[in-house]
Amino acid sequence: MTKIVNHWIGGKTAEGASGTYGPVTDPATGEVTTKVAFATVEEVDAAVAAAKDAFATWGQSSLAQRTSVLFRFRALLDGHRDEIAALITAEHGKVHSDALGEVARGLEIVDLACGITVQLKGELSTQVATGVDVAAIRQPLGVVAGITPFNFPAMVPMWMFPLAIACGNTFVLKPSEKDPSAALKLAELLAEAGLPDGVFNVVHGDKVAVDRLLEHPDVKAVSFVGSTPIARYIHTTASAHGKRVQALGGAKNHMLVLPDADLDAAADAAVSAAYGSAGERCMAISAVVAVGSIGDELVQKIRERAEKIKIGPGTDPSSEMGPLITKVHRDKVAAYVTGAADEGAEVVLDGTGYTVEGHEGGHWIGISLLDKVPTSAKAYQDEIFGPVLSVLRVDTYEDGVALINASPYGNGTAIFTRDGGAARRFQLEIEAGMVGVNVPIPVPVGYHSFGGWKDSLFGDHHIYGNDGTHFYTRGKVVTTRWPDPSEAPAGVDLGFPRNH
Repeated sequence: MTKIVNHWIGGKTAEGASGTYGPVTDPATGEVTTKVAFATVEEVDAAVAAAKDAFATWGQSSLAQRTSVLFRFRALLDGHRDEIAALITAEHGKVHSDALGEVARGLEIVDLACGITVQLKGELSTQVATGVDVAAIRQPLGVVAGITPFNFPAMVPMWMFPLAIACGNTFVLKPSEKDPSAALKLAELLAEAGLPDGVFNVVHGDKVAVDRLLEHPDVKAVSFVGSTPIARYIHTTASAHGKRVQALGGAKNHMLVLPDADLDAAADAAVSAAYGSAGERCMAISAVVAVGSIGDELVQKIRERAEKIKIGPGTDPSSEMGPLITKVHRDKVAAYVTGAADEGAEVVLDGTGYTVEGHEGGHWIGISLLDKVPTSAKAYQDEIFGPVLSVLRVDTYEDGVALINASPYGNGTAIFTRDGGAARRFQLEIEAGMVGVNVPIPVPVGYHSFGGWKDSLFGDHHIYGNDGTHFYTRGKVVTTRWPDPSEAPAGVDLGFPRNH
């Protein structure tokens, strides 16, 4: 019997009323295992209405009440991490260790939310004028929404809702329809932790659900992570409806390798950053830029390591990389490799013909490595979102920086070198929001914010960290003057001596 994933509205499961369902496949077999209900406009409205009703009390609740719920949620999340990871593997396809790592990264933001009291402290200036004080405070927005991608079905929602809820907002999540079960499990754990009904809601669906959230007058802010075209659409549409927006888009992350770098360490880093989670992550390294004469040796070292990666079902403990999310996506990724030679690239490894015995129907693709890739090639220009690594050659450090800065994307980048001066110059000169120095995937820890530059981010706020708290609150400044008690009206004695 096919499993059905429904919505979560007002603290309980809400069966889909549209009659429209989307298929959810097991990427390792290609079989449809689940159907997910697609929401109508009316169902989205019901979720927003439940969140608005809950905000009337949750928005006025104490910080102690909010954080106590989040502490209980954190304990439940920790206790169910294997179960959540299994749901991720079953619908996304990533290996179990990757899925566990995703849950752990989400836990970091829950930790941050549990300590939100420090971040929500206001400011006070006394005696700015005679008898006048000024205080700055931050207050919640109301109903906020999150629209999240398939590649991290638990982590990315946890980059959003824990902070939003801790700040006093209520939340409507629209997760990816490709792997929806993890989001529903998070909703159940929040309810078990004692979160009041309506504070957290989940609606599944497609563009109908997304567009209604973007235009709904009671939704005050929208958080999004996904591709650049959709991020631009989310930002434009939601902003036009007067909403605050943080929309994180796509990436083409470069790794600059200088001639003095430890090439073994650089090759290890390139392989893990390019092929981990089958390359389906916005912080994957998809372009290595080799400076000077090291290119041939570096490519050989990458090849030797890449050929040893064990590809198989995510449920197999020996697997190091799983399948891609859908057959359509698998075929799209393969097309970049099969067309690379015609565009001037040298195909060192071609993984397009890979399959797994006993799982021939799965969305399999092997490791691909392209060398001497011209910047005009589609394999370089586009975000592939798969296990394809391009190597580009440049003569100098300056050429490498110019190449990277010419990219329309500016999510993350890295440099590998033993020279501190070169690394310092790079981190100042490079046009990207996150920089790694001998660190291939520079995803910030929870108390620093995550976000890119250029076409990798639309909106003024990065996600989580201090930016997350600021995004989910708005500032208010209160200027106060109280008369001195010695100036009380005649007949009122407060026990203070009167001025004469």
